[in-house]
Amino acid sequence: MINNTISHYKVLEKIAEGGMGVIYKAQDTKLKRIVVLKFLPPDLTRDAEAKERFIKEARAASALDHPSICTIYEIDETDDGQMFIAMACYQGQTVKEMIGQGPLKLEKAIDIAAQVAQGLIKAHGQGILHRDIKPGNILVTDDGRVKILDFGLAKLAGRTTLTKEGTTLGTVAYMSPQQTRGEAVDHRTDIWSLGVVLYEMLTGKQPFKGDYDQAVVYAILNEEPQLVTGLRTGVPLELERIINKALVKNLEERYQHVDELLADLRRLWKDLETPRESQLPKVVAKVAHKRRIRRISIPVGIVIFLVLGFLLRSQLVSEQVLVTEPRPIAVISFQNQTGDQTYDYLREAISNLLITNLEQSPYLRVTTKERMYDLIRQLGKEKVEVIDRDLGFELCQLEGIDAIVLGSFTKAGDIFATDVKVLDVRSKRLLKSASAKGQGVDSILKKQIEELSKDISRGVGLVVQRIERAQLQIAVENHPQP
Repeated sequence: MINNTISHYKVLEKIAEGGMGVIYKAQDTKLKRIVVLKFLPPDLTRDAEAKERFIKEARAASALDHPSICTIYEIDETDDGQMFIAMACYQGQTVKEMIGQGPLKLEKAIDIAAQVAQGLIKAHGQGILHRDIKPGNILVTDDGRVKILDFGLAKLAGRTTLTKEGTTLGTVAYMSPQQTRGEAVDHRTDIWSLGVVLYEMLTGKQPFKGDYDQAVVYAILNEEPQLVTGLRTGVPLELERIINKALVKNLEERYQHVDELLADLRRLWKDLETPRESQLPKVVAKVAHKRRIRRISIPVGIVIFLVLGFLLRSQLVSEQVLVTEPRPIAVISFQNQTGDQTYDYLREAISNLLITNLEQSPYLRVTTKERMYDLIRQLGKEKVEVIDRDLGFELCQLEGIDAIVLGSFTKAGDIFATDVKVLDVRSKRLLKSASAKGQGVDSILKKQIEELSKDISRGVGLVVQRIERAQLQIAVENHPQP
């Protein structure tokens, strides 16, 4: 084959060989450019009907014009009937090769997943599914650009279901539950596969494993993967939530469209790009503002010390779950019932610290404040600073959140008391009420948040147990001293 001319392509060298064919580097003698030729195994194109379906789908894929999708120049066949694809030649590594060197850096994994999502949005928008998203089909060029390879080949190879012999040519680990059951699939099967790839980029491990294909299929259908945060430190819980949502077995609970997953990745990326000093709880900024007008008795330095002390000493919530899936929950602004506007900053400070505390639990899916304000903008509401009860319920219903936490705080002499209620969003039934009190405003930060977090956890059906010190260390690293 080397040095032979196929059509107007002169074959230069062999690049790789696998179950889906042999790949060569070649020169396009007409346009004077280097291309890649992929010769498909004859057994995949022997059936005339399957061959025609593939040509139709491959031509549709070749019409996709997107930076994250490998450009297909031509689909043709040799004089003896051997089909080949001519495509752009890129310098780089597949994600499979990158994972072979170890788990990817956090930012790199998110960037690759986001670029793949962008390409899938384009394809899905034109009714084209990939069906075989996996590390070997994702190429990262030397300049960091992602290229999705092999659109249409999964269907040609019959990889949407298990074969009679129980083999899927090695791609079963990335198949959705719907694929393994032989059901009709839609764009959500690509979302599942992207979730598997993201999991593997971060951990270096596949989420569903087995010694043979049927064992992997059983794991996909019946088991939950080990938590990413249990395999690697420093992974934001929001990223864990994104992966978990992509890997929900029930189609209706999975991401419904790739653009939803991409939006969450972009929000997470923005948070990671924010200078770490700005990640301190908002109470610090609030108190700094109050000090400027000299209407609060606690210096900023003391508040910073209290916040960091809280993060260092408080026992974050670690629970044994009584439900099978993390329960969606939101915390809204607290009411200031002290009669003193000096303490208005605590409305957001308390809710933010509760969110920080509850996010440490892998059994709760806590909605971030950023997401709540994104929903507010979707409703066309502007300049909302405080999320009250009515707006909170409206946002939770819009997002499909199960439980809402609302509360208030008051003051009698030097005693500060905080009350919370956990309500079911749909029925507005009270799930749990709790209160905590202590001497001075610092008691809220030093002990009340911890007590209230435990009660909130019980209120959504969890049993609170001892904290794991590893989670505490993660929290400290996420809130360094300025």
